[in-house]
Amino acid sequence: MGLDAHISLRRGAFELEADLQVANGQVVVLLGPNAAGKTTLLRALAGLVPLDDGRVTLDGVVLDDAYAGVHVPTEERPIGMLFQDYLLFPHLSAIDNIAFGPRTRGLSRREARAQAAGWLERVGMAECARAHPKQLSGGQAQRIALARALVTDPRLLLLDEPLAALDAGSRAGLRHELSRHLSSFDGTCLIVTHDPVEALALADQLVVLEGGRVTQTGQPADVTAHPRSRYIAELVGINLVRGRAVDGCVELAGGQRMVGPRGHDGAEVFAVIQPAAVALYRSRPVGSPRNVWQGAAEILDVAGDRVRVQVRGPLPLVAEVTPAAVAELRLGEGGEVWAAVKAREIKVYPA
Repeated sequence: MGLDAHISLRRGAFELEADLQVANGQVVVLLGPNAAGKTTLLRALAGLVPLDDGRVTLDGVVLDDAYAGVHVPTEERPIGMLFQDYLLFPHLSAIDNIAFGPRTRGLSRREARAQAAGWLERVGMAECARAHPKQLSGGQAQRIALARALVTDPRLLLLDEPLAALDAGSRAGLRHELSRHLSSFDGTCLIVTHDPVEALALADQLVVLEGGRVTQTGQPADVTAHPRSRYIAELVGINLVRGRAVDGCVELAGGQRMVGPRGHDGAEVFAVIQPAAVALYRSRPVGSPRNVWQGAAEILDVAGDRVRVQVRGPLPLVAEVTPAAVAELRLGEGGEVWAAVKAREIKVYPA
């Protein structure tokens, strides 16, 4: 069992169309640029946004069916939701924030507090039971909000940018904690993020949402190895172009030809080039490279012992070179460069 959802809704000029099938015990991360519809999708699953069309079932129970007129109110759905800014009740202590859910489900104050105390122990916050939200750090508030989402034993857990409010120093540790808690969660979990590290660390499956449409789904390793959009390629730091395979070449929309491996003749294909495979020169190279393009260099960033350089031109590429190459070629000054890629360094797969 698990979640089976077809979501169709419109909000002004924005349209969201998405299908999701998520098994129990699975963590699905929704990844996409700003305004892609990620939070709207979570809110629809929570019953906070009505569907124009579609159907949502959870463990075989219909929560929404636009055609049949079925809509289960949010408070009656077996869900837990953690919002981006946590939305803890400012007038309640940590233990009473967590106890709020059990209380709304009919438990006595004593019973609800007993459950909340157990979750405070599980998230390592027992000593903060009487603290109010304004007395908590971002990391502490995140733990309390997660406990509040899980205390009612939800079958569907919806986490909207759960680590976004944390500073960089706290994020790695709390990402590990969140992963540990989710590993023992036997319901269905959907997490929204725009952070690729967070996505790859937490996801059993990635769902990429762009412009209100699902553009790619799959296990993280497969999605990152075979991106199907420029957004994903840029996110994982590789070059991606699309064209038509013709006799061992990829013919691009701009008229360029890229020599690569043979196969897929006549079909639309994606070609992937790792930035480290892009060699840069100040003058047109001679010799073995069969793919050479002219452009203008611009330093992007420095990461350890590598420097990422954007080559802007008819075929934009990102190269990854050493600091020594930057100095030797005076890349910091920008200007004209030639980018070369050997045919064997290009990976091609069907679009």
